[in-house]
Amino acid sequence: MDDLHDQDTPATPVWAIFSDLMAALVGLFVLLLVWVIGIQLELSQSLEQEKAQRQAEQQRRQTLEQALADPLASGRISFHNGRIGINGSVLFALNADQLQPNGEALLRTLVAPLRAYLSEHDELLMVSGFTDDLAIQKDNPRYADNWGLSAQRALTVTRTLIAQGIPAERIFAAAFGDNQPVVPNQDNASRAKNRRVEITTVPRASNEASGNE
Repeated sequence: MDDLHDQDTPATPVWAIFSDLMAALVGLFVLLLVWVIGIQLELSQSLEQEKAQRQAEQQRRQTLEQALADPLASGRISFHNGRIGINGSVLFALNADQLQPNGEALLRTLVAPLRAYLSEHDELLMVSGFTDDLAIQKDNPRYADNWGLSAQRALTVTRTLIAQGIPAERIFAAAFGDNQPVVPNQDNASRAKNRRVEITTVPRASNEASGNE
């Protein structure tokens, strides 16, 4: 009797199995399509954000360069990739950390444009000191190496700019010693270029980020 019952049970049509399989494949294809579209949207948004950031950075640099038009015209400072460069010999005597009169006067010409820039941008000023690769002379016992000299020079410029009117909370100093030369240290002329102070604008840390620390 069981054999007769099994024989009477109708087999599942092949077309039904094929239909179920196709439905599963279509569903999988739709999921893959949605995933690919989502990835493309994320990439598109990321590219747009990166483009907007580049445009904003370029605009900030142009604004700063325009503000510094007069000091730049004098030829005593340079401006490249958002960095204000001042030759060390203009500011300091060799191995010294005290400003020369001409150097202090030059810094004074930067205060007004820098203050105007800071009033419109939520950024900070980083004053960086750099030296050449020559060791500190023995007749200068104040510093054991170029790190100390570059740090004190950056601090001297920072304090002078504060005294001349830059808000103290919008500026800080950094030292790089003989690292990051602009040209190889091959002779006196190249080393003179590497002895420099740079002023760079950097983003201010957000209050939210500070609160999470």
